Amino acid sequence: MTGETHLVGRIGWLRAAVLGANDGIISTASLILGVASAAASQTNVLLAGIAGLVAGAMSMAAGEYVSVSSQSDTETADLARERRELANDPESEKTELAKIYVSRGVEPGLASQIAEQLMAKDALGAHARDELGISEITTARPVQSALNSAATFSVGAAAPLALALVSPSSWIVATVSVGSLVFLALLGMIGAKAGGANILKPTIRVTFWGALAMGVTAGIGAIFGTVA
Repeated sequence: MTGETHLVGRIGWLRAAVLGANDGIISTASLILGVASAAASQTNVLLAGIAGLVAGAMSMAAGEYVSVSSQSDTETADLARERRELANDPESEKTELAKIYVSRGVEPGLASQIAEQLMAKDALGAHARDELGISEITTARPVQSALNSAATFSVGAAAPLALALVSPSSWIVATVSVGSLVFLALLGMIGAKAGGANILKPTIRVTFWGALAMGVTAGIGAIFGTVA
């Protein structure tokens, strides 16, 4: 009998991938539309798009690294405290673990046996998983998260940038707007499919917010372009 594969194992990388690509498409497309709506030249539009891609990828990487590092620091501190408590008072820790199982519906006597057996094999692992909620799936990985965010942002940002590159100057706004919305819809569908969720709702959600962001930015660009 083979082991089961659960979709929850994809949560970490799927969240980072969808967030990074979504931000890449929306922020870069919005930046391109805002600059293009201000009647800037195609060269300036492309430069703005490239700058947005580089700055956004670095920002995503730095932000994700700092955020996940904070989570990792908290996990490390909690595990260190738990390790000390296990060394100083293992019986109290066994009782604490048994109470957790009882609260989940296990009979007290059986809960005590389970706690004893699990702690005999891996006391810290048992408490990390059942008391602290730290597992292999949820463990923070700062460098991996930062690299994933930067890479997925860059992939997402490259899509509207490529559209601006191949589009005639007079068609940049229309091409980038429509093309980016299509990319966002595809991203929503891929993310939903990979996560085992219904496709329609995530697709509508990501497309709506992308259209709103691009519309607002293009409007601001047009206003300031007219004023200038």
